[in-house]
This record gives sequence, structure tokens and C-alpha cells, in this order.
Amino acid sequence: MSDNPLILSIDQGTTSSRAMLFERDGQSCFTTQQEFAQHYPQSGWVEHDPEEIWSTTLSVARDAVAASRRMGRTIASLGITNQRETTVVWDRRSGAAIYNAIVWQDRRTSEQCQALRQQGHEPTVTEKTGLLLDPYFSGSKLAWILDHVPEARDRAERGDLAFGTIDSFLLWRLTGGRVHATDATNASRTLLFNIHQNRWDEWMLALLNIPAALLPEVRDSACDFGQTDPDLLGEALTIGGIAGDQQAAAFGQACFQPGMIKSTYGTGCFVVMNTGDRAAQSKNRLLTTIGYRLGGETTYALEGSIFVAGAAVQWLRDGLGLIGSAEETESLAQAAGHNKGVYLVPAFTGLGAPHWDAEARGGLFGLSRGTGIQEIVRATLESVCYQTYDLFQAMAEDGVQPTQLRIDGGMVKNNWLCQFLADVLDISVQRPQQTETTALGAAYLAGLHSGIYDSFDDLQRNWQQEAEFSPNLPAADRDALLQGWQQAIRRIKSDYCPRSG
Repeated sequence: MSDNPLILSIDQGTTSSRAMLFERDGQSCFTTQQEFAQHYPQSGWVEHDPEEIWSTTLSVARDAVAASRRMGRTIASLGITNQRETTVVWDRRSGAAIYNAIVWQDRRTSEQCQALRQQGHEPTVTEKTGLLLDPYFSGSKLAWILDHVPEARDRAERGDLAFGTIDSFLLWRLTGGRVHATDATNASRTLLFNIHQNRWDEWMLALLNIPAALLPEVRDSACDFGQTDPDLLGEALTIGGIAGDQQAAAFGQACFQPGMIKSTYGTGCFVVMNTGDRAAQSKNRLLTTIGYRLGGETTYALEGSIFVAGAAVQWLRDGLGLIGSAEETESLAQAAGHNKGVYLVPAFTGLGAPHWDAEARGGLFGLSRGTGIQEIVRATLESVCYQTYDLFQAMAEDGVQPTQLRIDGGMVKNNWLCQFLADVLDISVQRPQQTETTALGAAYLAGLHSGIYDSFDDLQRNWQQEAEFSPNLPAADRDALLQGWQQAIRRIKSDYCPRSG
């Protein structure tokens, strides 16, 4: 290994696969990214082609390895971070998926989850897993595949099939089928893992009728996950870290102390707060999850999940054709001057925390003859901030009152969004120099395993603030905007406008 090795991070997200090379100081020196197709077979259904996930991931990883060679640098370790909850089942012999990946946004199992809630199971589920009975999580998606793909259940019970979230699927492929494993953060999002005992839960497996033979081994977030098949990348790289994307982002933001909080703005929006060795349970339908597990010691987190953030901007671009690129939204929102009573609630696949309404669908309210593209774009960006406010209100009711927020993800390059977020939350919002903290967190975990970093102190020193946004909106204006948002939320919830069919 050279004296100044790099860390390769694979960030497999909801809309693209990315590979980044990181220096020891946390700065990136190479980035490559490929988008892939989104499939919507029915209303509320979202799927990905596992082979396209694999091919784009392999392609960007090869680009990154080639870049390291051009620099004359070696790669010390490889980290993986991934879209969580997205579910894949594949054949152990061929490695081929038996069905498309069912994406975390998918709502097809709403009725199954509702039935289990009506049977009174949710309190026990929450006690064991920290989660709710919602289609968001992997368990009901896995059960659906077993029940709807011909012979799948029989093959699973014979041990012929393997289940994994995307990290596990990629790990299997990268190691040539030698390693079927995941890390504790991803396991904690499946609805099948007991976060207190750190093992797959037999009661949950029985409730969802999941054969244990399907499941991967659960390891620490920084450990030896095996080596890549040298035929894939031209060399055998040690895979030293894995974490689900939101936990990886919190790790990349150096949220190592209880009470530290970050919010990531990508396809969705996810607020994660470190709660230390205490698995804090919310009274307001926030999630208790594993933040990371190192050396067998578990650090927990409290999380609020918003299903649609950057995806709403993508909808403006690809669905409506109102913009040519996401970068245009900043100037358009600024030019609007005021929202003029226009509100978008982007509940395209239901509402996440703290509402957890799988049947809700999106709505655009307050339109007039004078409404134009500027107002609709502004309402889209505002909706992300209002949804974050809802999460912070739930945290406040749980006794948590953050005084500052670290933000990251592709959306936070938008200064208008960051300022409006500070105004709506009425707290300081800090943007780091390195906003791709999801990939950075996976790199940090791999670097800890490979010995590039000795401790959290090394990682904390890397965090540098690029900008800080302070609230400057008068309280009366803020309250009026939030009142309009709450009215819009009420109008799209399923108990206000029941859906049939």
C-alpha cells in the first residue's frame, strides 16, 4: 500500500449509482455517476431492475479504480452505502434476481400492513424493531415476492434463494457470490431484526412468514466484508465498511455524540439524531433505529423519514417538463418573491413520518390564474422544508429540541432552500464543505477498518463548515406559512379524502 492511499466509496442510491474516491482528509478527488430507470407498474408501485443497479454500480466502480491508477494511487479499502429497505431476492447458484427490486417508496403491501395493525401487532413490532407496520420497510416487500413469484416460497424454504437489501446484493456480486452479509444499520430497516438483541427475530419472521434460510449474516458497520473478485475491478479490494445511506450520512457528518442531528436531502429527506447507547422510543411515530455498530457496540438513533424531497424536483423536470435541470429551481423560487398561497404536498407514494399515511396522495393547492412556474417551483422547495418542520415538531413533542442542524445531500447546494429551511425551523442550519456525506460516511467506515483512521477524533477534525444559514423570517409570517401547510396536509390525508380500489 502507498503512503497516501485512497478510499473508494460506492453510493448506490434510488435514482443513480455513484462511485467516489476520498482522500484521508475527507475531500473527494474523483466522482462518477450513472442514472438508471425507475419503473412504476401500478399506482404506488416502484421497482428497479437489479441488473441495471449492478451494471451501473460496476461501471462507476471500474471508472473510479481506473482514475486511481491514473493518479498513481492505491485504494486502501472500499465502502458501500445504499438506498435502504429496497428488497431483492436472488438465486444462490446463478445470482440472478427472481423479481425486480421493490423500492423503499413502494406501497403495494399497504393492505397487509393494515391487517397486521388491526390484529394488534404493531406495539410488539415497534418494541422489537423500533419500526412501524408500514410498506416502507423490507419485511412485507419480501413476503410479497415469496407469495407472488411462482415457486419462490418453496425455493426459499429449501435454501435456494437469498434475500438482501441493496448492500447485500452488491456485496454478493462484488465478492463473486462468496459473501452473503449485511451490516446492522441495514438489518435494522428490514422489520425482521431485533435491534436490542442484535439478531434476526424469530417472532417477526413467523409473523411475516419469512424463512430464516433467506437471510444474510449481520456484521458490524466497519469490518471485513470480504474482497472483490479480481476479475471485476482488476484487483482484489477489501470491502471494509457498509451502512444504509442515512446512517452513513450521519456518520459522514461526524454526528458521534448523543443529541447531534443531521438532515439529508436527496430523493427523500431523512432526519437522524444520535441517541447513544439508548434506544429512545418516540411517542410521535418517529423511528428507533441503529445508527452504527462498531466493535460489537451499538449506537442508536431516532429518525424521521420523508418519502419525497428531491424526487419532487425530478417530477417537475421529468414529469411536468417545467424545468430543464434542478439547478434552475433556486433562481425561480427567488423570483417568485412569495408563495402566493400555493402549496404542494408531494405525497406521491403516501406520507412518511410523523403521519405514516400510506394511502395519502399528492395535492397542489391555492392555484389561481396568476399561478406560474415560479410559484409551483417555490411550492415544491417549500414542501421539503415544511415536511422537515413536521419532523422537528414530533421530536419536540418527544422532548428533543435541536438548536442547530447539519444538512447534506444534493438539494442543499440550493442556497434559497437552505435559507428557507432555517426560517421555517427557526434554528441555525449548517452546510459542510463536503455535502456528499452519504458516500463519505461509507468511506469513513472502510477507513476505520483499514487503519487509515484511528478514532472518531480523526473524523471529527475533517468536518468543515462551508456556510451557515440563520433564521430571519418574522414569526408572524412563519406562522402564516405553516398554517397554510397544515391545511394542505389535512386535505390530502386518507381520512379526509378516502381512496377506493
